[in-house]
Amino acid sequence: MILIGQYDSPFVRRVGIALTLYGIDFEHRAWSVFGDGEKIAEYNPLRRVPTLVLDDGTALLDSTTILLELDERVSPDAALIPASGAARRHQLRLCALAAGACEKMVALIYERALHETLSEVWIDRCTTQIEDVLDMLEAEVGLLGGNYVFGSTPGHADIAMAVAFRFLTDAHPMLRSAKPYESLAVHMARCEALPAFQVIRQEFVPPA
Repeated sequence: MILIGQYDSPFVRRVGIALTLYGIDFEHRAWSVFGDGEKIAEYNPLRRVPTLVLDDGTALLDSTTILLELDERVSPDAALIPASGAARRHQLRLCALAAGACEKMVALIYERALHETLSEVWIDRCTTQIEDVLDMLEAEVGLLGGNYVFGSTPGHADIAMAVAFRFLTDAHPMLRSAKPYESLAVHMARCEALPAFQVIRQEFVPPA
């Protein structure tokens, strides 16, 4: 397998951590969507990351689709999310919230990096969406009492929230400092101390 994309992307990092926790061997190509767009286009015409190229040459696009494939490659007991029921729906909801906040964080980066005239309306909208999601996730994590959503080990929802908060911390320090987000900060620190998170990491590099 080949995982395409840089680990400063929370979406790529989420997939890389899952691959590592699952013990699935893969090659990492740290290609940038800007500097290496044409390389990525050979596998993904959208020139987006993450892109996961399977051993048969099939290219999977989008982190959610990729994680569904990875979950099928392990036993239900080893999967990073429950197979069905309310517990699965709960994790999927948290994953969607964290990923959605990351999409808005990326949108803010592109707005400021690529546009000479900024849309304050768009910036305010994205900022409000991010802050509202963070408030909700902070409350959710606060109910865990120091545990992971998945139990004694992190699952997809734990990974999604941790990488999202790390991305906020690295890419949007002003937003990060707006509120304490104590529960999310503790949760992120617990996850970041794990070997898989230590291996799959990269300093944030703003688009040039």
